[in-house]
Amino acid sequence: MSSLLYSDRKSNSSPFKIRNIRLFIAFRVFFNSRFYYPVFAILFLDFGLTLDQFAILNLVWALTIVLLEIPSGALADSIGRKNLLVFAGSCMVIEMALLCFVPLGNPQLTFYIFLANRVLSGGAEAAASGADEALAYDALKAEGNPDDWGKVLVRQMGFRSIGFIVTMSLGAAVYDPELVNHLIDRLGWHISLTQSVTLRFPLYLTLATAVLTLLVTLFMKSVRPQEEVREKSGGEALIKTFKLTMAAGNWIIKTPFALVIIAVAMIFDHVIRMLITLNSQYYRLIDLPESLFGLIGSGLALLGLFIPRLALKLAEKHTPLFNMGMMAVVTLTGLWGITLFLPVFGLIPIALLSSVMYFDGFFVSHYLNRITDSSQRATVLSFKGLSFNLAYGFICLLYALLLHMLRSRASGLNGPIAEGQLENSVFIQSIHWFPWYFVAVFCVFLVFARRQLKHPKEHRSMEQPN
Repeated sequence: MSSLLYSDRKSNSSPFKIRNIRLFIAFRVFFNSRFYYPVFAILFLDFGLTLDQFAILNLVWALTIVLLEIPSGALADSIGRKNLLVFAGSCMVIEMALLCFVPLGNPQLTFYIFLANRVLSGGAEAAASGADEALAYDALKAEGNPDDWGKVLVRQMGFRSIGFIVTMSLGAAVYDPELVNHLIDRLGWHISLTQSVTLRFPLYLTLATAVLTLLVTLFMKSVRPQEEVREKSGGEALIKTFKLTMAAGNWIIKTPFALVIIAVAMIFDHVIRMLITLNSQYYRLIDLPESLFGLIGSGLALLGLFIPRLALKLAEKHTPLFNMGMMAVVTLTGLWGITLFLPVFGLIPIALLSSVMYFDGFFVSHYLNRITDSSQRATVLSFKGLSFNLAYGFICLLYALLLHMLRSRASGLNGPIAEGQLENSVFIQSIHWFPWYFVAVFCVFLVFARRQLKHPKEHRSMEQPN
């Protein structure tokens, strides 16, 4: 009876009165407010880097995340989630400061500065992955009702979408010297700025959000899931980190529902993320002007204001199997839709795929947190992040091989052809492979899931949170 009264008392309190919940939402908004995202590729090139160097730097970024993802999660469970988040905020400040003040005119120095930036950025992503969510969820368990986690996700995704809209619009605007000079003229100031000056404006804005990110982490409150743990030496912390990593990996393998949830979320994530990476080329081929790309990104971010609310209702009223099937249908519809390359209306399948990404992020957090013990929550979430990035790297490699095959075939069949026409033709052909790839991978997953979930009601184990 006392436990029931305790549950009722907690359920009557809003989860947003908990400090760590509010700071978790602020952290997600500021940490992901990267004003240079709408001009990401051309920013690197305008600093004097080549396309090959751009590819190398992004490979380094991805490898850094993969290498540090699991150790960072285990460290979060070992030495404290707040400590890892403070580290992530510090890395973000340093990585942005490097780009804000790197001198122009020395390509070799610029490359090494950007290399350091990519390593720090990957380290920050790995450190934040899992630790922020684990700290917030444990605070909710300690001071509120874990059943309110869905509400927290809805609010977090909504604010993050608003932040993304602002960064996409403002970042692209301040990068354009013509627009900036026009605004300066309207203010009556007789100043003319060049691209070499305005290219740093998105970086300055991101540095400001990096400082806010660090301040947010400093105000967070450490939450110990069980009893207070004594401080450990470096050697002890490393030993515990290794043990936590092994224990979490073993738990995932031996917990069919957790393994299946991570696997299915990974399938949706890596396929759709690959297409989102390619969306600018797709927009060109459906006759959309480049000036609208930033506005399109902002418009798609609006989905984050209502898709999580719909996901919460689906999670409450339907089984994980039903929600997975719904996502599969929407994904396949979107994948077939983009193969049509419909002018303007081709944005509809992109919107469908973007919606699935919001559903995917909500469901994997909703289900996984409910069945994961607090002592290894950050480590388990890091395993999820690792699987996502490994799958994304795998499909990037497959796509590069596919492009090489299609390009060789097109050159052999058509003889001499203009480079632009060849690239467009190869790209269109490559997009037609995505629906078939998704169907093949999803069918393999269904066989795997059937073997893992031998009992029909096993997926309902998430109804009893730890």
